[in-house]
Amino acid sequence: MSDDDYSATALGSHWISGTPAEGPTLVAPDRVDGSVLRFGPGVTAAALAPFPVPVPAAPASRGGGLRRYALAAAILAAVLLYLGWQRLVPGIEVRDVAVSTDPAGPACGGTADIVADVRTNGRAGTLAYRWIRSDGTRSEELTERLVKGQEAAKLHLLWTFHGTGDYPATARLELRSPDRRTAEVAFTYRCAP
Repeated sequence: MSDDDYSATALGSHWISGTPAEGPTLVAPDRVDGSVLRFGPGVTAAALAPFPVPVPAAPASRGGGLRRYALAAAILAAVLLYLGWQRLVPGIEVRDVAVSTDPAGPACGGTADIVADVRTNGRAGTLAYRWIRSDGTRSEELTERLVKGQEAAKLHLLWTFHGTGDYPATARLELRSPDRRTAEVAFTYRCAP
């Protein structure tokens, strides 16, 4: 083979003109996009160390699954105990309910201030209640939040009257939670013409 026939790469071999060599036929390239170029001697084998290399000892295993999850289990137990304590500790309890107003009633065209005095055990909680009037009207369910140490709550109903004449009126407090209780007061609206 002369220098004119020599090609350094397989890619450049198609530039060489000449008669094809006798012998085995060429295999088609394994890629669709063209010829494969290879440079260098290829992958070399790993060199052996000239002396024995000490293998480091395997790290000591940690204390198994129990130790690994101990902190998470302790936190979960603390949260569950707190939630259980919140449910088991007695909540707010109503001891007494009384409703009062001025027995003389409001003046002509005036407003009666009806006050319910609710006594509790002093624990934090929420009272749910509604007012029912003798004229057929009812309030929506109302709430009063009590803080720890607050042993009484005053719940007000303002009832405005118009016109002349005598009107016997009754206002009833219906306590719906934590206990179901009712208390009422009666008075008369009087307005002479």
